[in-house]
Amino acid sequence: MIKKVLIANRGEIALRILRACKELGIRTVAVHSRVDRDLMHVRLADESVCIGPDSASDSYLNIPAIISAAELTDADAIHPGYGFLAENADFAEQVEKSGFHFIGPSPTFIRLMGNKVSAIRAMIRAGVPTVPGSNGPLTEDDNRTLQVARDIGYPVLIKAASGGGGRGMQVVHNEHALLKAVQVTQREAGSVFGDETVYLEKYLERPRHVEVQVLADSHGNVIHLGDRDCSLQRRHQKILEEAPAPNIDPDARQVVLDACVKACKELGYESAGTFEFLYENGEFFFIEMNTRVQVEHPISEMVTGVDIVKEQLRIASGEKLRYRQEDIKITGHAVECRINAEDAKTFIPSPGRVERFHPPGGNGVRVDSHLYSGYNVPPFYDSMVAKLITWGDDRETAMARMRNALDELVIVGIKTNASLHHRLVRDPGFLNCAFSIHYLEQLMRE
Repeated sequence: MIKKVLIANRGEIALRILRACKELGIRTVAVHSRVDRDLMHVRLADESVCIGPDSASDSYLNIPAIISAAELTDADAIHPGYGFLAENADFAEQVEKSGFHFIGPSPTFIRLMGNKVSAIRAMIRAGVPTVPGSNGPLTEDDNRTLQVARDIGYPVLIKAASGGGGRGMQVVHNEHALLKAVQVTQREAGSVFGDETVYLEKYLERPRHVEVQVLADSHGNVIHLGDRDCSLQRRHQKILEEAPAPNIDPDARQVVLDACVKACKELGYESAGTFEFLYENGEFFFIEMNTRVQVEHPISEMVTGVDIVKEQLRIASGEKLRYRQEDIKITGHAVECRINAEDAKTFIPSPGRVERFHPPGGNGVRVDSHLYSGYNVPPFYDSMVAKLITWGDDRETAMARMRNALDELVIVGIKTNASLHHRLVRDPGFLNCAFSIHYLEQLMRE
């Protein structure tokens, strides 16, 4: 077993990793920016190292500083969490070259999945269903581009191969606008991601966002932990998630779960990972794979009883998975609300001092948060300050418990989006599963 882990992250996920390490008897090193010296996980870690000024580029994205901190503290491994450097293949490579375990997949696999064109090609070879498209980058051959779009049928979506977070995408509704849209997306992709490669795929009008959680060890063992629905999004950022995904065709579900396990085995994937799909009219279409632990991993833990972060640590230590697929039973339903430090109507960030923090409790309630009364939320990082998770025997019970939990939640001193969640978990359309990835933004406009 790994003896000491450096946690290369901050906030609730850093605290989540620290707790898992402590349960396994693993010592911890917390790295932090200057402004983050009072974070809860920094207080609780066995050792802590300041790695730079307040800005992420000078601290949490500073690879030499993180490697130096690992060397200084004699750490065995580095856990990247999510965000920051979690899916940076160069970072994973530097970690391994420096003699440390990277708690995640190989740099080669991170690169493969980091480019959406190569990821789609890999999934096609592995038999995972994908969105009809160009199945490769668009070239300078305009006639080929026009023909591909005709074969697929409008509307189509132009996407940056190295894109993410909703950037580098453009919907095209007719042939007249296609070539201009390709040029615009290429320029944006080059400017934002340093890679002008774009591809084309069918634009699905009202899909849901459904993802599959997997765990894979270095001995060829792979399992899935069911699926999650992450359709409630604003500007492609998830707001509320639930597991399992409601109202999914059971046969289509089983096919895609099996396909994800098969793809991991054929491609040699190792660690926790998530396959993301669009789901429409009873069909799944692969869009990307996240090669890290997800923000919404707790809801999969709640319905399966599997501690995903502890399994990551065991896998990185070279252990075999402790579960077989037949051991995994999906029990009940779980919901997660992301509580962000921002105005619920304008979404303007709201940093500042938390004067009072009271997390909810009760049967089936879990709160993942680094907040405490007196903590100062800095303005330099992501605005998420807590994840409120509830579980119930069924979806209705989980939603009822979430309504109660939101009523009990107290965060005084900063604005949060809790009132938005109050509205969502009472919204008839959402409760009746009449939603898509566009539902939340439509609801907000109304």
